[in-house]
Amino acid sequence: MGKIMEATAKDLRTHSEELLDAVAGGEDVTITYRGKPWAKLVPYIQQDKPLEIKEETPAFGLWAVDDMDSVEGHMQNLRKNRFA
Repeated sequence: MGKIMEATAKDLRTHSEELLDAVAGGEDVTITYRGKPWAKLVPYIQQDKPLEIKEETPAFGLWAVDDMDSVEGHMQNLRKNRFA
């Protein structure tokens, strides 16, 4: 892990090039907003192999549901009581 630098949200707006240069140099930059940590800039790491996606799951990530027949059917089921 590289060195850790801290910058404000205003620094991000006004000195973004310098902050990106620091990240390119191996530093992690913690962005603070109103004195509290809010976000982090870290170097991008290229993956050697692509992520594997399971073909049998019609939706993936946060939308993955084991008993889902189709994404469209699942969305209709979620929305069915909205306007009742």
